Amino acid sequence: MDLVFRDAEVVDGSGGPSYRADVAIDGGRIASIVKEGAAAGCQRPTARRVVDAEGLALSPGFIDMHAHSDLALLRDPGHAAKAAQGVTLEVLGQDGLSYAPVDDRTLGEVRRAITGWNGDGSDLDLDWRTVGEYLDRLDRAHGGRGIAVNAAYLVPQGTVRMYAVGWEDRPATASELDRMRQLVAEGLEQGAVGMSSGLTYTPGMYAPDAELTELCRVVAAYGGYYCPHHRSYGAGALQAYEEMVALTREAGCALHLAHATMNFGVNEGRAPELLALLDEALGAGADISLDTYPYTPGSTTLVAVLPSWASEGGPEAVLTRLRDEETAERIRHHLEVTGSDGCHGVPVDWDTIEIAGVTDPGLVEHVGRRVDGWATARRLLLDDRLGTTILQHVGHEENVRTIMRHRVHTGGSDGILQGLKPHPRAYGTFPEYLGRYVRELGVLSLEECVAHLTSRPAARLRLPDRGLVREGYVADLVLFDPETVASGATYASPRTLPTGIPHVLIDGRFVMEDGRRTDVLAGRAIRRSPV
Repeated sequence: MDLVFRDAEVVDGSGGPSYRADVAIDGGRIASIVKEGAAAGCQRPTARRVVDAEGLALSPGFIDMHAHSDLALLRDPGHAAKAAQGVTLEVLGQDGLSYAPVDDRTLGEVRRAITGWNGDGSDLDLDWRTVGEYLDRLDRAHGGRGIAVNAAYLVPQGTVRMYAVGWEDRPATASELDRMRQLVAEGLEQGAVGMSSGLTYTPGMYAPDAELTELCRVVAAYGGYYCPHHRSYGAGALQAYEEMVALTREAGCALHLAHATMNFGVNEGRAPELLALLDEALGAGADISLDTYPYTPGSTTLVAVLPSWASEGGPEAVLTRLRDEETAERIRHHLEVTGSDGCHGVPVDWDTIEIAGVTDPGLVEHVGRRVDGWATARRLLLDDRLGTTILQHVGHEENVRTIMRHRVHTGGSDGILQGLKPHPRAYGTFPEYLGRYVRELGVLSLEECVAHLTSRPAARLRLPDRGLVREGYVADLVLFDPETVASGATYASPRTLPTGIPHVLIDGRFVMEDGRRTDVLAGRAIRRSPV
């Protein structure tokens, strides 16, 4: 054998009780599992390397169901933000906005639109145009060595609409809808696992339900799933969840609810209402899952909170409106009085908005500060050319804990890696679950939590040989100390790596060894399994 973990406490991802065992790996797969007290004659495996795992838990690699590493994986071969957490697979293409499929015009526009999430990409050769070409680029990244962790991809509906319709707030024509269907189908044929939407982001939010339903029918035909950032996480949140459940049931499409939170003051303590809605749909046969991160603040771009009409026409049109005094006053009124749809229908409370990052180094003094009103927000949007990212302190701990207990819950960091002071969820989500919510608070048992982070997402992604510690499965594994694992990332120091996770393997190769990032690039694009 290549490797044996000796005397590990195996938390196998099934949710069942852990057990002590030797786990042998050979050729990138789990070759044998010999439990303590195995029948006489069952020899303990031997290998070229033996790791003493006494006192450590061995689990499947963690799957980040909501990641924004679309360019980070190409930019940073180490990618320790995720590798050090034990993440072995990320799902990209989130919130309806990413970099494929595109033409030259659309690529330029989407780069501008999500500079705050991923940087503008000027440091990279964005030489792909199709989903398949992007996935191929991941495979041949860093001189053909690959990427730090595995990556799956969702076709981004907002980008598709940008490509076929543009930035206009109107229903698609019949020919435009046909083109969108074609783009989604091509992306799925080329390996995407489903489709995402960002229905509080332009231009994806301009799509009516009938249009989304038609695209979901295409997704369903390929055995994929729909992952919406739905139309509201604030006022009207429950109605927005109901809309997605009804829409996907009509289309016959699996549904995965992105960062399924209940935020803002109007939703404090209302998580049980969301779960009752989902339980009713599940009981009626709906195929639903969801992901959350174990924190209360959200994170997005500052421009995202503007009303949708202010973003029609794309980034340059937004800047033009912001420069005009009369139009800027209309925007302010919608934000502060009416409640912008970009701010989830809730009048903005500037005290809840903290600047996380800026594109212009000359504006760095604003990072870490709360926004003190519309005048400051407007000036930042103009001076930073819409590249500012924010933390929005609008969540409720009771809701966070209630939702993470649900049987269809999975983990997703929603981690934005840009900015001087990003949300700590980018570096801390998975050890935060294991350290704070398992060990310290007892919200979940260790076995249950690991299932949420491994086998459940693997099942949603239809991965037949990942997500469990089983003989024959791919050796994507994490060895951690249940007594010390903890997130090092804080709001003050959000890029601090976790503790208590000494070893992480992808395809049987150490990407983290003795708590340090190796130079191994074992990650590859994970393509949709055929129906």
